[in-house]
Amino acid sequence: MRYVRIPKERVGVIIGHNGETKQAIEETARVRIEIDSEEGEVTIADQNAQDPLIGLKVEDVVRAIGRGFSPEAAFRLFREDTELYIFDIYDYAAKTESHLERVKARVIGRDGKTKRVIESITGASVVIYGHTVGLIADFEGMDIAKRALDMLLAGSQHPTVYRFLEREMKKVRLGI
Repeated sequence: MRYVRIPKERVGVIIGHNGETKQAIEETARVRIEIDSEEGEVTIADQNAQDPLIGLKVEDVVRAIGRGFSPEAAFRLFREDTELYIFDIYDYAAKTESHLERVKARVIGRDGKTKRVIESITGASVVIYGHTVGLIADFEGMDIAKRALDMLLAGSQHPTVYRFLEREMKKVRLGI
């Protein structure tokens, strides 16, 4: 048994229209999921699963949906080469609303440009929700996207981060 707590306002997304998302997770992973919509508690019964790691994957899928990802983006986590990483903005900024909004705006960029650049260069999915920044990417893009987001959250200038992304992905494409 595994337990994941998610925000109550995201419970409906995990359940999906007529239970479709919950059912899709259960069928894909061959697990049973119980959702306490009052507490936001999700219980994953994975003892009948054939893959011993499937419980961890389902936990990540549920956590990703809880942190603002669409079910389609979260389902990428069922692939072997894809992982989830969550940044807590409070690790980088004071716990005030103005600091939180400022740091979130840095990650998003003007008209969403910074978020789009990170996603297009690394192939990652980036979601800003509450006081967290979520990242879903394959192993190759994950390290680069994590370092780029870390740089932004720590206060690096946008052009510096863009140059870093381009340089690192060029290395990946050339096999350096």
